[in-house]
Amino acid sequence: MMPFEYRRAEDVDGALTLMSENPDAAFLAGGTNLVDRMKLGVVNPRMVIDVSRLPLAGVEVRSDGGVRIGATVRNTDLAAHPVIRSRYAVLARALLSGASGQIRNAATTAGNLMQATRCVYFQDVTTPCNKREPGSGCSAIGGYVRYHAILGASDQCIAVHPSDMAVALAALDAVIVVRDESGEHRIPITEFYRLPGDSPERDTALAPNQLIVAVELPVPAPAALSTYLKTRDRASFAFALVSAAAEIELENDIVTGARIALGGVAHRPWRAYKAEEVLLGSPPTEEVFIRAADAELADAKPQSGNAFKIPLTRGVMVSVLRSLTAGRSAK
Repeated sequence: MMPFEYRRAEDVDGALTLMSENPDAAFLAGGTNLVDRMKLGVVNPRMVIDVSRLPLAGVEVRSDGGVRIGATVRNTDLAAHPVIRSRYAVLARALLSGASGQIRNAATTAGNLMQATRCVYFQDVTTPCNKREPGSGCSAIGGYVRYHAILGASDQCIAVHPSDMAVALAALDAVIVVRDESGEHRIPITEFYRLPGDSPERDTALAPNQLIVAVELPVPAPAALSTYLKTRDRASFAFALVSAAAEIELENDIVTGARIALGGVAHRPWRAYKAEEVLLGSPPTEEVFIRAADAELADAKPQSGNAFKIPLTRGVMVSVLRSLTAGRSAK
């Protein structure tokens, strides 16, 4: 472990001041990802700013019926919250699919969002990795790629974003609330994460002087049905091979609302806009579901070792949509 200075922030303004004065610092909340990377030598911040005790651990139902989730709410507590379980089932299910019970007890909402998009090569400092050292090369290309991207990748990076929670938030059109010295700013989650392009070292649109303080969820549609499905190599403590979060609305046996996001397939939670377009205005049939999945996967570009992800993604999408609509018709 490299030496570093530890400071505990007393309030949000104090945390921002410490960061502005120490640009090589890192924010620490649950530490479930940052500490691992520090142990591996992937990152070496000169200062760690502990924000875990900031007063941001509440889940508030806003006057408009939406929900504001504080940045330091633990994943376990969020998954068990009655409002989340009743109104945003897809989020509760996604949280319970993540990591292990012990990790969920420690991990925070903001920390989950900010975990690094990574693969085994990113975490192995003996191998070239454009995310760790821009311009050094991508060891995954031509290497072990079972977990890697089939959508939105570049020749600079083919890693996938690991968060289950973020996939559900993408399907819910969540908004990330950040603070800097000028006040609060809101970033739609679909704009928060970046594709690798030529700058794979940048995972998000968050500026160095900004701190996540909350996540806001819109009011769910009265008849919306939602769920999350994750396929993985083992039942616990495993990243998704492919996952899907979906929220569907039906009226008179026609899909009138559709929001789908995929995990395990891209550098960010992948919003399946092409599939949504096929679904809208169509009956909820197996044929339509397959057509929607195929439309989304038309541009998929797998590596030589993960072509199986295309039929797997199709199957996961169809299964999620089938489970939400089976035996249900609008009144």
